[in-house]
Amino acid sequence: MTFPYQGPEDLRQPVTAALSRVADPEVSMNIVDVGLVYGVDVEADRVHVLITMTSAACPVVDLIIEDVELELDKVVPAHLKICVELVWQPPWTPDRMSADAKRFMGW
Repeated sequence: MTFPYQGPEDLRQPVTAALSRVADPEVSMNIVDVGLVYGVDVEADRVHVLITMTSAACPVVDLIIEDVELELDKVVPAHLKICVELVWQPPWTPDRMSADAKRFMGW
């Protein structure tokens, strides 16, 4: 499943690639394929990313958020503030996973 993106078209691919480099270490897959990215909104002064976790008890949430910030910092213009927001609604379900992720998990 892809995530909603609003912003300049020339940033769509670099932002998607950056997020795809962030791994969820609990499942050894990137957060885009796992379906943890709920949306990206690039505005005049910031990049706002909505992400979730597969569980509220996720022990690596801080690591994932830090990795998102680090990877986005490599590709977005320097004047844009990176804002990563952790959300719980709607709850994550396996339906959000990409076909590749489902195959990897044997589903």
